[in-house]
Amino acid sequence: MIGPPGSGKSKVGRILAAGLGVTVRDTDADIEAGAGKPVSEIFVDDGEPRFRELERAAVLTALAEHDGVLSLGGGAVMNPATQEALEKYTADGGQVVFLDVPLAIAAQRVGMNQARPLLLGNPRAQWQKLMTERRPTYERLATLTVVSSERPGEQVAAEIVEALGLEATAGELMDPKKNEESTT
Repeated sequence: MIGPPGSGKSKVGRILAAGLGVTVRDTDADIEAGAGKPVSEIFVDDGEPRFRELERAAVLTALAEHDGVLSLGGGAVMNPATQEALEKYTADGGQVVFLDVPLAIAAQRVGMNQARPLLLGNPRAQWQKLMTERRPTYERLATLTVVSSERPGEQVAAEIVEALGLEATAGELMDPKKNEESTT
């Protein structure tokens, strides 16, 4: 899955993976695990160019190794090597889902907080600028575009399952984090 910050890639990815009976992987989490620090600290300590190197490597590794649901960081698609890898992935029958979201909804979801280094300053203006730059690439690489909007992640996941002609193997599509929260 690809899309901007706040589009729901992580949440919808969890729901899809649980419903399809596969694993989910998030390239930002892979980067953080490898670097031993959060993305925001990588930006501050090492700079955006270093983060983008780590991101490219994480995406290429995940595409080669992972056969479940994969969520990419919002800017990952801007790297030419990543674009080429995603094009090969779709040519080989893979699906790339672009989760689109209006700015007002993204702002509510991410809170336009400091954990998102590219949104510092004027977060709404920065988000809009990023989307203006990235939207053509998201749209070109996607095999399916779904607007997440204000709908629950379960509805977005159900739309993806239906549009791709998949069948949920684990029953009802629901966020596994909700189960964790209700049992604690």
